[in-house]
Amino acid sequence: MDSKKIRKSAGRFAAWFGLNICSLIVKIIPACCLYAFAKNIASLAYVFAKKQKKIALHGLHVAFGAEKSSREIEDIAKNCFICMAKSAVELMFFFDKPGALKDFVEIQGKQNLDKALESGNGVILVSAHFGNFPLLLGRLAVEGYKAAGIMRPMRDAKVEKIFFEKRNKFGVKTIYSQPRNECVNNTIAALRNNELVFIPIDQNFGTGGVFVNFFGEKAATATGPVVLAQRTKAALVPCFIIRLSNDQHRIIFEPELELIDGKDSQDTIAINIQRLTDIIESYIRKYPAEWGWIHRRWKSKPN
Repeated sequence: MDSKKIRKSAGRFAAWFGLNICSLIVKIIPACCLYAFAKNIASLAYVFAKKQKKIALHGLHVAFGAEKSSREIEDIAKNCFICMAKSAVELMFFFDKPGALKDFVEIQGKQNLDKALESGNGVILVSAHFGNFPLLLGRLAVEGYKAAGIMRPMRDAKVEKIFFEKRNKFGVKTIYSQPRNECVNNTIAALRNNELVFIPIDQNFGTGGVFVNFFGEKAATATGPVVLAQRTKAALVPCFIIRLSNDQHRIIFEPELELIDGKDSQDTIAINIQRLTDIIESYIRKYPAEWGWIHRRWKSKPN
């Protein structure tokens, strides 16, 4: 085994081991100490996760470089790490107490979701890796909705197994993004069963999507929500979960997004993916630390 593979294996073992240790700590420390623990984890990550820190600062400069100072951008990056750490400890805490989510996560715009479900064609929840989005799905499952999320499997199979089992315990169905045909078939089946399918479209999609404007730069974006809506007549409902000042959460369901027709099918897709991306950007602008800046959103470039 070469040195690169050894480093990868060691890194994955460390992640798996660290996850289990953190999960154990969360179970034994008082609930009032959870966020202090999360802030300590975030402080360490900000110092030692140099690659992720660099990616976050670069992305923030792309998005806000013309309107925010370097100090403001640095503060957003630090708060981003804190939000991610808080989300992680919350998940570990609530995975074994899903019923407690009713008092911890409030829902705004529920009438928009229920109205969209009345068509009987399912609802595509269009969102982003924003806030503690796994709690959003867990809260919907506790509320009695049939909810599924399209997710990329983690590179570490041991870590993925842990989260898969926890999502099942929450009552959230997992639809893996690969293999692609299986993902599409499972998604269509869920929508035809009038279920909710959560699809984030805020990550780099290589050459398989469309390039739309995101903070003034072209970003490769998945087209799945619009393509699926065209095919199944499912409703498109943008939704987000935001952290409140007391560290509780609010889920917001926007009104259903009616598709605008373009000059052809591809134009229709591009127009509506841009509209959805604009909504995502508007939330990130309001709550910049809630988004996962450690992802290289603008990695792919148009020809």
